[in-house]
Amino acid sequence: MTKPQIWVAAFLFLFIALFILQKATKKTDTPPIVINESPMMNQEVSAELSGYDLMSKHGCLNCHGAALEGTPMGPALENLKKYWKDRDMLISYLRNPNSFMEQSRFKEYKEKYPKMIMPAYNNLDIKELGKMADYLLSK
Repeated sequence: MTKPQIWVAAFLFLFIALFILQKATKKTDTPPIVINESPMMNQEVSAELSGYDLMSKHGCLNCHGAALEGTPMGPALENLKKYWKDRDMLISYLRNPNSFMEQSRFKEYKEKYPKMIMPAYNNLDIKELGKMADYLLSK
């Protein structure tokens, strides 16, 4: 055998030895990774979450603040009862905020927060939006 053949054989032997060692020491008690969650699983988890937890989950607190006191990115969400008498109207707003932008209050918000856009939550379950609306109206 030539020197290059000896080196190749040595590396091949080392590779096989490390592969066998890795298989022998592999932990088998690790839980499997779930990539695709079923929609029912998400609904069950959402049913357990409070309105505040849902708002946190969907990123509302990033712009409106942890205590909903408002930030430079979004207005305060306190005393919403004076603006939203009807829970269903608040849910409609959360589903499609752009349809409310002609109201004077939202024109003021647009001037105060010029680069911020309230996202539409039309992809969320109506029950989640209802919990969020109930929470907001109770503040």
